[in-house]
Amino acid sequence: MGKPITDAHDIELRALINTFRWYGQLADKLTDESPHTAPDALALVTREPAGVVGAVVPWNFPLTLAGWKVAPALAAGCTVVLKPSESSPLSALLLARIATEAGLPPGVLNVVNGDGPVAGRALGLHPDVDVLAFTGSTAVGRHFLRYSADSNLKRVWLELGGKSPNIVLPDAPDLAKAAATAAWGIFFNQGEMCTAPSRLLVHSSIAEEVTEAVVARARELRVGDPLDPATEMGALVGEAHLGRVLDHVRRGADDGARLRTGGERTLTETGGVYLRPTVFDRVDPGSRLAREEIFGPVLSVLSFDGVDEAVELANATEYGLAAGLWTSDLSTAHRVSRALKAGTVWVNCYEEGDLTVPFGGMKQSGNGRDKSVHALEKYTELKTTWIQL
Repeated sequence: MGKPITDAHDIELRALINTFRWYGQLADKLTDESPHTAPDALALVTREPAGVVGAVVPWNFPLTLAGWKVAPALAAGCTVVLKPSESSPLSALLLARIATEAGLPPGVLNVVNGDGPVAGRALGLHPDVDVLAFTGSTAVGRHFLRYSADSNLKRVWLELGGKSPNIVLPDAPDLAKAAATAAWGIFFNQGEMCTAPSRLLVHSSIAEEVTEAVVARARELRVGDPLDPATEMGALVGEAHLGRVLDHVRRGADDGARLRTGGERTLTETGGVYLRPTVFDRVDPGSRLAREEIFGPVLSVLSFDGVDEAVELANATEYGLAAGLWTSDLSTAHRVSRALKAGTVWVNCYEEGDLTVPFGGMKQSGNGRDKSVHALEKYTELKTTWIQL
């Protein structure tokens, strides 16, 4: 899908391995409950496997996101039908082959390839699928909710889009680090990341300083062949997706935003799908550039004058997946983190964390959580047994 091979090897492959190890270690440590009752009764609350899990995952992190669904579902005792994206189908097949070689019984992990409107829809409508877990666009997530309503009312867990704000206050402990992290976050994985900090909200007193640093990093970023270990940003997933990203760029300019760098194809002589890292500033908060998910290496810079205005700007979107905040004030960190409508808030960092913490969104970024012990809640049913003694 265009990911630099260094990231595929050093980040995604290891994320998958760690996910299976983590849930493998957790599998035999799950406990049931026995609430206090009157002396003449015994109550048991047990967790049981939900049944067959259909997992539909996207192309941007084909191994990581498959692991986040498959591993907890297996740990909970479910069987899984995994449908990878038609744009990145091969790694899921390799994962299934390795699972078979490792001794996983036949039928426990199944991989079904195919186009979303065919194979994905079939999973969504199938009466024998008990749970559907999906990561992808909000538009497709709506389809899975409809499939559930039109079939067996299967539970549908959604991790959807984002338009994540990254707020930089004047008292940030390290402005250079904040700018470098902002650039890394939006250009990592070619910006094809649901949590990408695509809206950089900077206090007006430091806006130009921070923007200049991000623009400088964008211009020096090495864009190239994903199979070259020196490449820092690879190719977008396909020609059609590049066209959609470029359309956002054109509309952003038409809406009055100032293009500071990028905004055009590069390496066209290779035949690859490459886009220069792109930065806009003077972005109107109500414009499409500031509100719509682009899913590409395109950053929108907006300025503000006060903390309350920053929070208002950050929350002015239908999404609520993630957010970032840079400040040295502990009270501000707590107050703003609570005010932000996002499933994850990073303070003085971005895209950090491990498997101990849940991941998921609010508003139209979805429901339920991947990662952590809480992911098991999606793949288990609670049963109450009341015994009269």
